[in-house]
Amino acid sequence: MPIDYSNIPSPCYILEEDLLRKNLRLIDSVQKESGCKIILALKGFSMYSAFPIVKEYLSGATASSLNEVKLINDFMGIPAHTYMPAYPEQEFQEIMERSSHITFNSFGQWERFKDRVENFKAVHPEHFLSCGIRVNPQYSEVTTDMYNPCVPGSRLGVTRDKLPDKLPEGIDGIHFHTLCENGSDTLERTLEALESRFADLLHQAKWLNMGGGHLMTREGYDIVKLKKLVSNIRTKYDLDVILEPGSAIAWRTGELYATVLDVLDSQGIEVAILDTSFAAHMPDTLEMPYKPAIRGAYQEAIPGKPTYRMGGMTCLAGDFIGDYSFDEPLGIGDKIIFEDMIHYTMVKTTTFNGVNLPSIGIWKAEQEFQLIRSYGYESFKDRLS
Repeated sequence: MPIDYSNIPSPCYILEEDLLRKNLRLIDSVQKESGCKIILALKGFSMYSAFPIVKEYLSGATASSLNEVKLINDFMGIPAHTYMPAYPEQEFQEIMERSSHITFNSFGQWERFKDRVENFKAVHPEHFLSCGIRVNPQYSEVTTDMYNPCVPGSRLGVTRDKLPDKLPEGIDGIHFHTLCENGSDTLERTLEALESRFADLLHQAKWLNMGGGHLMTREGYDIVKLKKLVSNIRTKYDLDVILEPGSAIAWRTGELYATVLDVLDSQGIEVAILDTSFAAHMPDTLEMPYKPAIRGAYQEAIPGKPTYRMGGMTCLAGDFIGDYSFDEPLGIGDKIIFEDMIHYTMVKTTTFNGVNLPSIGIWKAEQEFQLIRSYGYESFKDRLS
């Protein structure tokens, strides 16, 4: 049954529960059949009102800040897997108290905090806490440098030449994250690079965290190969395997619903201004960059059809995306639906220019809309002082 938009505020992120569960069931099948643990990466999807659903299927969640750690604790009721490029001194005690796994980005960070870890374990033997080190296998197929952790000079992970032949006492795990919405064929080549440099250390480790970027819910993804790769490396090195996909959980599970506020001619180009913003509400479309799909529109200019350059409502000159064609002319008040806007969107929104954040809601399995939250002046004011 299609969504009834008549009582949904604009703009609004709408998560579809049935689609989320469909993704989670597939991901859970990978866990069960390969023997790995798949955990939610909050950097990709941190809609905590949906955490009870996620918890039904996944083995945990991973955080990249103390705030994300707290969100996992509060709304999933479990300790976090935590990785930060560097740990603030004043936050580390609380991070230990709230985490089951902590990954360090450098040996300098491990040396700085290892005594505190050892003391914490001695005082709290009932609290499971395992530490790992992030490595840089110096292999990535990510073509956008902004998202590539293996570019020369990367601050993420330790290269093999900086590691000893034996894992330090207290380091149980190895963590890598070099994929970005890739397939299992890319993972296969990445694991070859990882093993060529770190095989001796993998034999010493208790767990391997393969990070995110495993887009297993994308149509055409080779799930069979993923299960085989995970099972093989678990058996070969006798370790636990953890995956923490960001996009895969919420991939194609919802949209951003918006409204046309104005249509104008700009030197021969028709422009539609919306009540949402690419820069503030869909920053990945400008950062990656990519052109989001609009339901019912052609994703490029079609000669002879009404064509519009879609623009956001901020005063930033670059707050626009490319041209789209429609079968009918657009008018003020028309509704625009941007597809696949749940992952890596809500987590990056800003109130630049004082624009309101889009509302957040869920289209429930019972075919009814539940408004989770709307935003206004207080949300804008609370980010400033």
